[in-house]
Amino acid sequence: MSTPPLLRAEGLCLSYGALAALDQVGLALWPGEVLAVVGESGSGKTSLLDVLSGRRTPDAGTVLYQDESGATREVHAMAAPLLRRLHRSDWGFVHQDPRESLRMEISAGGNIGERLMESGRRHYGAIRATAAHWLAEVEIDPARIDEPPRRFSGGMRQRLQIARALVTHPRLLFMDEPTGGLDVSVQARILDLLRRLVARHRIAAVLVTHDLGVARLLAQRIAVMRAGRVVETGLTDQVLDDPLHPYSQLLVSAVLRV
Repeated sequence: MSTPPLLRAEGLCLSYGALAALDQVGLALWPGEVLAVVGESGSGKTSLLDVLSGRRTPDAGTVLYQDESGATREVHAMAAPLLRRLHRSDWGFVHQDPRESLRMEISAGGNIGERLMESGRRHYGAIRATAAHWLAEVEIDPARIDEPPRRFSGGMRQRLQIARALVTHPRLLFMDEPTGGLDVSVQARILDLLRRLVARHRIAAVLVTHDLGVARLLAQRIAVMRAGRVVETGLTDQVLDDPLHPYSQLLVSAVLRV
């Protein structure tokens, strides 16, 4: 690709005692692209997401991010206020459990508005109008703007979390098993919503999932992890239809046997 990557990782290493969670991991993500990171439990997927997003510092290696000005910044060398500002505006995070990002005791509109205020917005009317717009964007009735998330179903909470993450129009989205705790029918609607919103707003995303079907639906490229290493990368359909690494072949064949 002619444009530089939005996010690039080089030589990432991370250990928990004797366990190597990441072992010389490198990858790149381009603007507007969705990259799925797949592998079995314990392969290092979530550790990689935590390091890429600056939530955990690696033992070695670098994560480079191209900011809005075009400057390349090393994520783990950033001053804490700058990293917080990125998390509040230019980056979004969708967790498997919405309670990790939502405040259950305040209203749906307040959850969305809080992120707007963190990024510098102050006009109450404009914030409320934007919150109502984003509730509609994620297919929640704007009339429920004053209801707290504790009154919402699991699928609606996930929709609200997505609205909160996207309200500042981030350039980069991190997703950690975004449909992992939902019923199959709800999963399908959330995945369709995510696919439409990410494409419409041209958001780059790193998606961690154990579900190859989710990876195929949302991601243009895929990275297969095993024991802290990326063992295969490529176009999603290419890797899933004709995997080259024995471990990738094992993952795909396990799905076909189900």
